[in-house]
Amino acid sequence: MAQRKGASIARETPPPYAVDVADRGRVVLPAGLRRDLGIHTGDRFTVTVDDDGSLRLTRRIDIVKRLRGVYRQLAPGRSLADELIAERRREAKRDDRK
Repeated sequence: MAQRKGASIARETPPPYAVDVADRGRVVLPAGLRRDLGIHTGDRFTVTVDDDGSLRLTRRIDIVKRLRGVYRQLAPGRSLADELIAERRREAKRDDRK
């Protein structure tokens, strides 16, 4: 399987891995799978259930990376963050004059 780079990974079909559900619902991912996917101790995941009943684990950091800039197309050529900072600075100057 290809090595993980950032949030992107080659879309090869990995071999199936057999895992068991242990006490308290714990599932241990095989070391080779964790290594290939760049999963480390402490990584946080979101679990979703697909329409066919299968489970999907997605690292939260990957979700955040995917969502960054999702609304960028609504304001092309503008930085809404910069505009907000400028607006706050103008408000602070007005408050200082009072």
